[in-house]
Amino acid sequence: IGGVGVARGYLNRPDLTAEKFVDSPFATGERLYRTGDLARWMEDGNVDFIGRIDNQAKIRGYRIETGEVEAKLLSVGGVKEAVVVVREDQEGQKALCAYYTAEEGLTVADLKRAISSELPGYMIPSYFVELERLPLTPNGKIDRKALPAPEGGAGGGREYVAPRTELEAKL
Repeated sequence: IGGVGVARGYLNRPDLTAEKFVDSPFATGERLYRTGDLARWMEDGNVDFIGRIDNQAKIRGYRIETGEVEAKLLSVGGVKEAVVVVREDQEGQKALCAYYTAEEGLTVADLKRAISSELPGYMIPSYFVELERLPLTPNGKIDRKALPAPEGGAGGGREYVAPRTELEAKL
């Protein structure tokens, strides 16, 4: 993006400024900001948004770097592999879904408790799916498209408890 509303760079961060701001190919002397969005010009002059170049997502107004959530999951003892993706439900609501392989005895509650102390609530995945092994592409990278859809609700492994009082039933 470019124009008068775009900053000239990051304050006291020349390295980040050099990475994110580039000279404009459209106007001499102007600069553009690299947003991380991937788009293409259409023949009719419109811009077609394709997706993100990186694994950054925007969910309920928060920008989330899925790699950061993956790193926190991998730091939990017993987790061997982890990948976090953004899933969309039937209503079009986006949610984080964590896929992981782990040693026996590690529960979803243990994972949530461990990462909740280091991540804000909006970065805690709504779904946790334990797999025997993560699917790989022929060249050995994680095949994100082959990850199964999470089953059930977003409770993340909690056992359902029926309402015990009239107030709980109303809620």
